[in-house]
Amino acid sequence: MATRSTIAMRLEDGSVRSVYCHFDGYPDGVGATLREHYTNAAKIEQLLDLGDLSVLDVEIGEKVDFNGRPEGQCLFYGRDRGETGINARTHADENEWLGYRKGNACEYGYLWNGAWWVVYKI
Repeated sequence: MATRSTIAMRLEDGSVRSVYCHFDGYPDGVGATLREHYTNAAKIEQLLDLGDLSVLDVEIGEKVDFNGRPEGQCLFYGRDRGETGINARTHADENEWLGYRKGNACEYGYLWNGAWWVVYKI
């Protein structure tokens, strides 16, 4: 069973941009990967630009067969499986992002605001 999460970034205008991540949303999974490998805004923006993910990993990587992901590389629904409608979403503010997260049954939310913040089931 998946532990769903959202990965988000607060923008300068106060809005929040986010993507959905299907697997391993726990703080010792997605949370640890973000803390250890996604600590600059440019890399986080690159991640968000590719839309919703099945798996977050150390490297964003290149297009691969969805069923044959190299270890250490992210797996995206759009880039790697060809799905549409999976782009990053922009929310007016943190409260709207929190509502989206809760409405989509995401157990965890991770928000970059100069450092990673984590939200669990509110």
